Amino acid sequence: MTDKPISRYPTPALEDMPEDIRETILGVQEKAGFIPNVFLTLAHRPEEFRAFMAYHDTLMEKDSGLTKADREMIIVATSNDNGCQYCVVAHGAILRIRAKDPLIADQVAINYRKADITPRQMAMLDFAMKVSNNAQAICTRDFEDLHAHGFTDEDIWDIAGVTSFFGLSNRMANFTSMRPNAEFYTMGR
Repeated sequence: MTDKPISRYPTPALEDMPEDIRETILGVQEKAGFIPNVFLTLAHRPEEFRAFMAYHDTLMEKDSGLTKADREMIIVATSNDNGCQYCVVAHGAILRIRAKDPLIADQVAINYRKADITPRQMAMLDFAMKVSNNAQAICTRDFEDLHAHGFTDEDIWDIAGVTSFFGLSNRMANFTSMRPNAEFYTMGR
C-alpha cells in the first residue's frame, strides 16, 4: 500500500513479544492469512493489549440478540462518525463477510440512513450514534423505541458496549496513526 509505518509508535517484533501475545497474533494470522496492524500496534503495551483483547472478545464473540454482522455494522457506522479510517476499513471488511453483502459496509460507512438495512438495524444504529455522540441525552423513550424493534435490555447494553469500546479503539487508532492493512480493502468484495 505505502511505505509509511503502521503506527507512530514502535511495533515489537513477534519474537520479542510475550508468548501469550505472540500466540494470539499467530492464531489470527493463521485464520486471516495476515496480521492485522491493530495487533502489532497494541502489542507495544502488553498489559493493555491483553485487557483490550479480553474485552473485545467478550463483546464480539458472546451469544447475544445482536448478530455478529449487527455488531460490525455498529462499529462501521460509529467509526466513520469518529473519523477512524482503520476501523472503518478493517471492520468494513468483516461486515461484508459476516453480512454476505459486498455493498453494505460502504453504504453504512458513508450514510447508514440511506443504506439497505432493516428498520431494526436503523434503530440500532440511531441508538449507537446517540451513545457515541450524546449519551447524556439517553432516556426511557430510547429504550421504548428499541423494545418496539425487538431488542431486549441486554441487547441494548450490547449496543452501548460495542459503541463505547470502539469509541476507545477509534481514538487509539487515530492517536497512533494506525494504518489499515492493504488486505482489508478487498476482503468480502
